[in-house]
Amino acid sequence: MAASTSASDRPPLSTEERRVLLSTLAGTSIEWYDFFIYAQAASLVLAPLFFAPVSDDSPGLATVLSLATIGISFLFRPLGAIVAGRFGDRLGRKKMLVFTLVTMGAATALIGLLPTYGDIGVAAPVALMLLRIVQGFSAGGEWGGAALMSVEHAPVHRRGLFGAYPQIGVPIGLILATGVLWLMTTVTTPEQFEAWGWRVPFLLSVLLVAIGYLIRRAVEESPVFKEMLARKQESSAPLRDLFRRNAKEVLLTALVFVANNAAGYLVVAYFISYGTAVLGLPRPSVLLATVFASVGWLVFTLYGGALSDRIGRVRTFQIGYAWVFVWMVPMFLLIDLGNIVVFSLAIFVLTIGLGLSYGPMSALYAELFPVSVRYSGVSIGYALGAILGGAFAPTIAELLMQNTGWSGSVGVYIMVLCVVSFGGATAIKEPKGADLGVAHRS
Repeated sequence: MAASTSASDRPPLSTEERRVLLSTLAGTSIEWYDFFIYAQAASLVLAPLFFAPVSDDSPGLATVLSLATIGISFLFRPLGAIVAGRFGDRLGRKKMLVFTLVTMGAATALIGLLPTYGDIGVAAPVALMLLRIVQGFSAGGEWGGAALMSVEHAPVHRRGLFGAYPQIGVPIGLILATGVLWLMTTVTTPEQFEAWGWRVPFLLSVLLVAIGYLIRRAVEESPVFKEMLARKQESSAPLRDLFRRNAKEVLLTALVFVANNAAGYLVVAYFISYGTAVLGLPRPSVLLATVFASVGWLVFTLYGGALSDRIGRVRTFQIGYAWVFVWMVPMFLLIDLGNIVVFSLAIFVLTIGLGLSYGPMSALYAELFPVSVRYSGVSIGYALGAILGGAFAPTIAELLMQNTGWSGSVGVYIMVLCVVSFGGATAIKEPKGADLGVAHRS
């Protein structure tokens, strides 16, 4: 039996499997590029442009408001998860993935065209928040479909690795977003960047979405969903059925994600603001440090997915959260030295734990829910975890710093969330290898 699952005896990936992995990777990378461009622009430039009266009187409060708009979108992720989950469980994963990709791209491009407060007054921040809500709605439906397309196409012994592909869309999207912002801050003066340079990354989304659309259209529907339709097992009311039969799984999946999402958004947005505004490090250097950390996040996420195929999903999560917990306070002590090399290495080491607690997520979530409500279950659990975790993590971090003056308070905040997520993972009975077909029951 052991020989049959060894690396040398595993069959090579089929053409369709490769196409699925490319599709989920490309689509989620583009979706998260769109999402992270906003988060980073909010930490760098949106406060004086869209909250000008507040910025003139209190720059710190304007920064808090700008970072808070990141979190507002998370409140609408569950709505996107419910809508995409309902139709994804009835019409298929592929259709909803195309829909969420196009919707996210349109909202991102429109942000790049928005007039500022100086042009249209209070209508500018209102329009900004409305488009951010659309981004949140799209993100709420995107992840579940991408996760299921990859895991439901995967051989049983490779589910963790296959499921890590949509996960690495997060660091790839972050690399793309940060890289483009770095380029624009390098080739423009601060005045040019504030005047028009910040818009370019948003408008580039149009090209990326067109590429992602073509890739996703070429992929076959999930074989598990096809089997469900062939046996006419679809749920007529997936949301009602989900909470009647699988409420516990929804709660546990949300708790498992909380700490990872909060710590991840420190990398995505908070450290950029902290490094430039508090430590006085050059903006291009801080952005490059974020790219460096994102590469680590990518590598360790793939490794985390593959590791979970060997030692189990739960154990991999436990190792990842233990790592993040232990590293939090030392990381901030190193960051506060104000040296850009140490700053970069400190964040990079954090991504080891981030990757191990993110890579196995797609496989874990998919294996916990029956097929008739799986899209709804994984999407809603993920969205709720994002609200409890990363939605307002940059804002909370900023408020903690302003009120305590001690960066370690942010580390303690993440440590508390690590305890919550570690407990959530520990409460799950190891699901590795569960039947994902229509015979699966929770």
